[in-house]
Amino acid sequence: MVAKIGRSSNLYGALAYNNKKVEREKGKILMTNNMIETTDGRYTVSQLAHSFDSYLAANRNTEKYSLHISLNPDPKDKVSDENFIDLAQDYMQKLGYGDQPYVVFKHLDIDRTHIHIVSVVIDEMGKKISDRFEKRKSMEICRELEKKYELVPAAMKRDQKYELLFRPVDYKAGDVKKQIASVIRHLPKYYQFRSLAEYNALISLFNITSEKVDGELQGKLQSGLLYFPLNEEGKIVGNHFKASLFGKDAGLSALEEHFLKCRESLKDDILKSHLKEVIANIMQSTFNENDFKSNLIRQGINTVIRRNSSGIMYGITFIDHRSKTVWNGSSLGKEFSSNSLSERWKNENLPENKKLSKEKNETLTTKKSSASLSEKPHLLFDFLETHQKGIPSEDGFIESVGGLFSFNSEGDHEEQEFAHRMRKRRNRKR
Repeated sequence: MVAKIGRSSNLYGALAYNNKKVEREKGKILMTNNMIETTDGRYTVSQLAHSFDSYLAANRNTEKYSLHISLNPDPKDKVSDENFIDLAQDYMQKLGYGDQPYVVFKHLDIDRTHIHIVSVVIDEMGKKISDRFEKRKSMEICRELEKKYELVPAAMKRDQKYELLFRPVDYKAGDVKKQIASVIRHLPKYYQFRSLAEYNALISLFNITSEKVDGELQGKLQSGLLYFPLNEEGKIVGNHFKASLFGKDAGLSALEEHFLKCRESLKDDILKSHLKEVIANIMQSTFNENDFKSNLIRQGINTVIRRNSSGIMYGITFIDHRSKTVWNGSSLGKEFSSNSLSERWKNENLPENKKLSKEKNETLTTKKSSASLSEKPHLLFDFLETHQKGIPSEDGFIESVGGLFSFNSEGDHEEQEFAHRMRKRRNRKR
C-alpha cells in the first residue's frame, strides 16, 4: 500500500474535489470521525466544512492547515468497505490524527480502488500537530498495515528515478525510451483529453509527440501509434518507438477509449465555463502572445500553439492543470480559436495597445507580492519556468501529482469565495 500526503491552505477545495465525485456517483463517503453528522448520511461541502470551523478559527498561523491523504492498496488487493474503514482509522491513529475530525472518501472512477482522507493538521487549541519524520513514519505504518490486512507489499523502486518523477525528455541524456515511458504511463491517469491532437499538446510539454500510422497485418488493416522525442524547438529528433513497447495503455486503442470517456465527462459546463472566464480575463489585459502565455501559466494553464513551416499559427490548445483537462481553443469558442487570437496579436504594435500592455504589466508586478498560491505555476510543470535547474523534491512531487493533491475547486465560484474568506481570516489573525 502506498500513502500520499498533501497539505494546502484550501480545505474547502479538498472537500469539494472529493465530494464532487460522490455527487457524480464516482465515489462515496465511507465514514466520518468527530464530525457533525447528517440524518441521511448525505453531505454538502458546506456541511462537511462546518465541522472544521472551530479548528480554523483557533488556528495559530499554520499556513497549510489542510491535510489530504490517499491510501492506495495494490490493484490486486480486494479491500472491502469495512476493511477500508478500519485501515483509515488505524492509519490516522498511528500517524497522530486519530482524534481529529476527518472524512474518508472512496473513489470509484478508476480501476485502482483507493480512499482519500481529508482533515486538518491543527488541534482544537489551534496548535499544529507535529509532523516530524512524517514520511518515514507513514512508510512504517503502511508496512504494518500491509501485514495486518494481508495486503500486497508496495514495491519500492527508488533507484528508478524516471518512474518517480515527470520530467521533459532530454534526448541527449540517453535512454530515451525509459524517459518517454515515465511520462506516457502516468499522464492519462490524471488528465482528460478528447483527441490525439489534445494528447499531443499535453505530451509536447515533455518534448514528446505521437503519430498515428496505418498498415496491414495478416490481411487486415491495422492502426497503431508511434512516439517521437522532440528537441527544444519542438522538432522530431532520434528514432521513433512503437506504442507496444510501453504497454497496452500507451497504445491507440486504449487512448481512443480514454478519448470517449473524456468526451462524456467533459460535457460538464462548469470546467469549461471557468476556463473560458480565466482566458477571457487574460485576453483583456494582454496584447501579445508572450504576455498572454505568461499570465496564463500563473493561473496554472499552459498554452500550446501549433504553427506550419512558414510560422503561421493554425492551432492552439489550453492545458488546465487545476482541473486536469485539455481543450482545443476552437472547442471553447470562436474567440479562443487560433485565427481569432492571431488577428488580435497582429495589432500588438499599435501605440495605444503598447501603452495599455505596459500599464497592465505594471499592475500585475505591483500585485505580485500579494498574489495567492493559485497564481503560481503548477509544480508538476515547474521546469517550464526553472529550465530544469534541478529535479523537483519528493515533497513537491507528492503535492503536485494528479488532482489528488492540487486541492483545486474545479471552477466552483462558491469554493473560491470560501477560500478567499479563509485567507482573509488568517491574515486578520496575523
